[in-house]
Amino acid sequence: MKSTGNRSLIFLFFGILIFLMIRLPSFSQPYPPFPLQVFTVSDINFGAFSQGISGGTVIISPDGLRTTTGDIQQMGFGIQFYPAIFEIEVIPGTVISIIFGPDAVLTGSNGGTLMMHVGGSDPQSPFITTINLPGKTEVRIGGTLIIGNPNANPPGAYSGIFSVTFNQQ
Repeated sequence: MKSTGNRSLIFLFFGILIFLMIRLPSFSQPYPPFPLQVFTVSDINFGAFSQGISGGTVIISPDGLRTTTGDIQQMGFGIQFYPAIFEIEVIPGTVISIIFGPDAVLTGSNGGTLMMHVGGSDPQSPFITTINLPGKTEVRIGGTLIIGNPNANPPGAYSGIFSVTFNQQ
């Protein structure tokens, strides 16, 4: 009887050992991971507006709505306004975080500078990509233009560069 018990124990041991040696399939992003690629579709544009004596802000939301504060008046003149639009290409299931850079300084065509605060995104950060390759995920980014009085910020066209980082996790 004793030898039968040892044989059962040996078979159980080998059974567990064989079970542990079986490789179960696992799924993950290939190594190295598919690199994130970012494409600029359009830059942010605040459109046409007029400023009063004290200034204020022009805000473009990620969904393309424009609002103003202070004594800034929205104007049309056929000039469109829209958020910055980027497309990112990466495999589905990738977590993307957006890091907004510091406020940007915009230089005017007639002198003066404006500050632009970059912020707000659609989709909101962080998000998980769902578009299959070669498709691209659209990301819209809004901002706030800070406008002073006409002496500090004379009317004209203002331009500059802002920074946004897309972090693949």
